[in-house]
Amino acid sequence: MEDSVKKMQVEGGDKEILYSKTIKAGKRIYYLDVKKNLKDDLFLAVTESKKVQPKVGTQVSFEKHKIFLYKEDFDKFMDGMNDVINYIKQCRAGGSPVEVSDNDQLADESDEIKLDIDF
Repeated sequence: MEDSVKKMQVEGGDKEILYSKTIKAGKRIYYLDVKKNLKDDLFLAVTESKKVQPKVGTQVSFEKHKIFLYKEDFDKFMDGMNDVINYIKQCRAGGSPVEVSDNDQLADESDEIKLDIDF
């Protein structure tokens, strides 16, 4: 992993990068950029960059995908990420994780569910 801090103006002047973290992971590089929009609101821009294998005689190119995450969604996003990561870890460990579909979760979102599970 490589950390970098940068403050620069992006083309168009609407998004300023205040802080950036670069994560090198195999063939992919992830950029986590904290930006400020014209209203001075901070948000997170996540960019995945992947090198595309060039055909003979063509120039190297990169495929990029971006998502923008706003502060009002941070907690829900992190809760979802933690749930998914824990599910994957349980599958790798040979456990039998409980499957919950998004529809079930959305229907009961206002009700708090507590589970007592022993491993």
